[in-house]
Amino acid sequence: MIDPHSAYEALTSRDPRFDGVFYVGVTSTGIYCRPVCPVKAPMARNCRFFDSAEAAEKAAFRPCLRCRPELAPGHAPMDNAHRIAGLIVQRMEEQADEDGGGLEEIAGQFGISSRQLRRIVQKELGVSPVELLQTRRLLLAKQLLTETKLPVTEIAFASGFSSLRRFNDAFSTHYRMPPTRLRKEAVQHAAEIAASDTSTLQLSYRPPYDWKGTLNFLRLRTIRDVEFVTADSYARTVRLGKQRGWIRVTHAPQKHALMVEFSHSLVPVLPALLGRLRHLFDLTARPDLIAAHLMKDPLLREIVASNPGMRVPGAFDGFETAIRAILGQQITVKAATTISCRFADAFGEEIETPFPELSRLTPLAGKVAAASIDDVAKLGIVSARSACIIGLARAYHSGSLQLEAGANPEAAIQQLVALPGIGPWTAQYIAMRALRWPDAFPKEDIAVRNNLGGVSAKRAEEMSQGWRPWRSYAVLHVWRGKVGSGGLPVS
Repeated sequence: MIDPHSAYEALTSRDPRFDGVFYVGVTSTGIYCRPVCPVKAPMARNCRFFDSAEAAEKAAFRPCLRCRPELAPGHAPMDNAHRIAGLIVQRMEEQADEDGGGLEEIAGQFGISSRQLRRIVQKELGVSPVELLQTRRLLLAKQLLTETKLPVTEIAFASGFSSLRRFNDAFSTHYRMPPTRLRKEAVQHAAEIAASDTSTLQLSYRPPYDWKGTLNFLRLRTIRDVEFVTADSYARTVRLGKQRGWIRVTHAPQKHALMVEFSHSLVPVLPALLGRLRHLFDLTARPDLIAAHLMKDPLLREIVASNPGMRVPGAFDGFETAIRAILGQQITVKAATTISCRFADAFGEEIETPFPELSRLTPLAGKVAAASIDDVAKLGIVSARSACIIGLARAYHSGSLQLEAGANPEAAIQQLVALPGIGPWTAQYIAMRALRWPDAFPKEDIAVRNNLGGVSAKRAEEMSQGWRPWRSYAVLHVWRGKVGSGGLPVS
């Protein structure tokens, strides 16, 4: 349980990653809430923090009628309602059709009925699944109409509509204008549109943003042929459902945005693609709040100040990142990168792109799950680690292990540690990146311990308590060099 000061920092950020981790009782009102409650944050002196709704009610606090503590992850009647709602949205964007078709299949993936799924979405988000899909797709359509030169017909389908007529009707009903009003120059650019195989969209962030630091982190962990990082860009191959293609991301600091160039083969899965990129580049973080909190510790003050806009790179593909973490156990980053490239060559499919550096798709869990220990070990991976990789692939492929943003971090960490060959360090690292857990702390990490003064894992854990709930970000800072001394990345 985080201490009251750290809990208040998390409360003021309204970061959904802390939903269900704690509850806040407000002494001035006698009401207790979730940390994502939309009401104005109370003053710190009026807050009491509890690790369960039951503890808050035992202390005579009443549940908030707006955020409804009974729906918090781990305590909801439907089990993990808020977190499931977030995951449902991701699945819907990838699988459901315009009228919500496919909800039965999506519900089955969570072990619930389609009726329960609709109830969860309605309670958590205030709209039905169909209304949710339509709003998100219309907003994406507006962005595509404004920022790209894709034909209106392609935009209609890319946004998830089954026909141009239905798109025009929905757009005109909601925005009281035809979509062509935003595309007055569409006819003039017809030739250019036909000749182009790519489009570019922008993804905004809260400044500052440490673009060079993020690129350097990803460059050190590049999977050759799948990813390609230069001094000013990140590119990779993409497989989402049946769609194959590539993306290239650059920085537009004057716009406070990242610019995403994507092959038109990925147009049908744009919502899912953009969501994954937001996770990968940690675009929803509040760098001002995080830095202000970490700088309260004199040990971190200098290094945090010297690295403004630090982000914790997430994962474009949770399985890919987990495999990379296992391959990185007890060896250098450079050695792990070499082995991960061999792994991708052995299990990833070939793909053609305009870039000679991008020629292979990331391996599918199903293919790895079907491999033998010898198939993996011959790549230069010890047998025990090969067995660990296959065990992870089977758990992920079966659906028993979730490695996506929004999954329950505590449950996932327990599942990971239970797999032979995965220790606490690996589990915490996977939680930090694949699950986007902001308070992960791999206390066993030798670079962290060395840069904290050569301390033990136990002492590192003690020192980290003041950094909660943002220990993942503190780890990134500490990896850059000894605390108080700045420095270059060492892990």
